[in-house]
Amino acid sequence: MAGEKIRVLIVDDIAETRENIKKLLQFEGDVEVVGSARSGKEAIQLSQELDPDVALMDINMPDMDGISATEAIREKSPHVQVIILSVQGDQNYMRRAMLAGARDFLTKPPMGDELISAIRRAAEMARVERSKMTSVKGLPASVGGVASAMMPANMSLTRGKIITVYSPKGGVGTTTVAVNLSLALHNDDTRVVIVDANLQYGDVAVFFNEQGRNTIAELAQRGDLDPEIVDSTLMKHAATGVHILAAPSRPEQADKVSAEQFLNIVDYLRQLYAYVVIDTSSYLGDVAVAAIDTSDVIVLLTNQDIPAIKNARLFLDLMQTLGIPRERVLFAMNKFDKRISITAEKVGENLKQEVAAILPLDDRVVIPAVNRGVPFMVDGKAQPIGRAILGLAEKVRARVTELDAQGDRLPKR
Repeated sequence: MAGEKIRVLIVDDIAETRENIKKLLQFEGDVEVVGSARSGKEAIQLSQELDPDVALMDINMPDMDGISATEAIREKSPHVQVIILSVQGDQNYMRRAMLAGARDFLTKPPMGDELISAIRRAAEMARVERSKMTSVKGLPASVGGVASAMMPANMSLTRGKIITVYSPKGGVGTTTVAVNLSLALHNDDTRVVIVDANLQYGDVAVFFNEQGRNTIAELAQRGDLDPEIVDSTLMKHAATGVHILAAPSRPEQADKVSAEQFLNIVDYLRQLYAYVVIDTSSYLGDVAVAAIDTSDVIVLLTNQDIPAIKNARLFLDLMQTLGIPRERVLFAMNKFDKRISITAEKVGENLKQEVAAILPLDDRVVIPAVNRGVPFMVDGKAQPIGRAILGLAEKVRARVTELDAQGDRLPKR
């Protein structure tokens, strides 16, 4: 929204609160308060009349609560991004708000910097959604009508992004990268859940030194999912806040999770989290193919071993057969050793796929971290491998933004 001010609608039944927020925002040159609403119903009406980019929504109001108003606004104007403000930082409120389509959830009274950052992030998403709407309007009516008919009325267009970490060769370090990438992507604004899709011998929970009774196998047997069921199944890493959906505790339980059930779980999680990071096995079974197929970005790993590079080439060829565009791939070289003559440039040229990230060999950091069950991103961000993972996380964010800005969810198989 270069050169344009961010249009903000303030919704709160208390006049003093509306005025305080307005005063807070008046010092921001790129923000314009276009209106104020005293109730949820008024907010729905004004969102239609004023066409804001962002609505700051109180959650407790007399005629209609903020969550119901959010759902109504998002249904009528999907480009309007709602930031929920609540005196209660209750997790249940947060989940309900996100399921209704809210872009963010802040506790009242929000800190000035926190609120401004949330508004600017939401405004960027509003810009992306407006561009999508423009693209859809340019389509023939029959095409646009089909797309609208297939979109559930309560489905948020700003669902979380699915990032699958995959290597067609075992021993390349997929779990190490997936675990530490999830930590690099996670913060207060972008919550992350990591899903262990290596259903027979998954080690994600071990890497976090976590052990729980419930796994993806138990969740797959559920019919309708809800936040309470999901919350009781996921483990939370105390040191970082990252949530973990563990693989089955025994190999034979892998058969309890079908590809359809897996996709249902992942699709539900993306409504609750900004990023769903999936760790996979090298074997391309139905679940691994489903994970790759539904991903927004695929982090494809190789190392400098000829078999791993050969398998990466085969996988890229397979992607073409499956109709998965290469734009969705971030090609990364793990365990990179400068002493080996096989360079990232040579591999990229040979496979006709740029190596977007190089993760250095750093066994002195990585192996003790695995054995301790403490991911190295907890206390090793300053190490070369930690800095490389942070760089990979930025590449992931940039690729997601790039694909969204195209106004095109690239075709899946």
